[in-house]
Amino acid sequence: LSEMDFVELQHFCSKQGIIFLSTPFELRSAELLDRLQVPAFKISSGELTNLPLLKRIAAFGKSIILSTGMSNLSEIREAVDEIYAEGNRQLILLHCTSNYPTRPKDVNLRAMETMRRAFSVSIGYSDHTLGIEIAVAAVALGACVIEKHFTLDRNLPGPDHQASLEPDEFRSMVKAIRSVERALENGEKWARHSEIAVKKLSEKAWSLA
Repeated sequence: LSEMDFVELQHFCSKQGIIFLSTPFELRSAELLDRLQVPAFKISSGELTNLPLLKRIAAFGKSIILSTGMSNLSEIREAVDEIYAEGNRQLILLHCTSNYPTRPKDVNLRAMETMRRAFSVSIGYSDHTLGIEIAVAAVALGACVIEKHFTLDRNLPGPDHQASLEPDEFRSMVKAIRSVERALENGEKWARHSEIAVKKLSEKAWSLA
């Protein structure tokens, strides 16, 4: 794609209320995205060990969303240290399994908490499983970002379509995630307003017993 193509895509996203992001794989593309004033950089799992690219992107001073597929904690630590060395602490790590599609038994969602404890950063999940269940479960476990591939037709040729969601499925995933977010709330334990009437009836029944 040319730079003008990116400008047109960015303009279209703006009209649709979509935040425009793109994933650079080398320095020239990263600098193009910076000129376009993207609000954040998404870095793929395959570039986690590309320290010169991480260093340059971190220097832009914008939020970084870094996928961690195929990586162990020591490799992630080196990437995090490279980003922090540039004074950029606007980092979200995405747990990821780099298979297309990913089998549920290969997901290991609890690794999100391992990374959260190890690096004290916000954690998300890049999902390549079939369906929406694993992505929704990741939100229930604390993921603040979900990456999911999108396609207009899963039967199209190409490596990603099979592990992608079609429009109606994507809509269902977002709806389910929003429902889980509402259900999680703040963790405080107290009687809900909707429970008061039931509580009074229960107390009355107890007092009459």
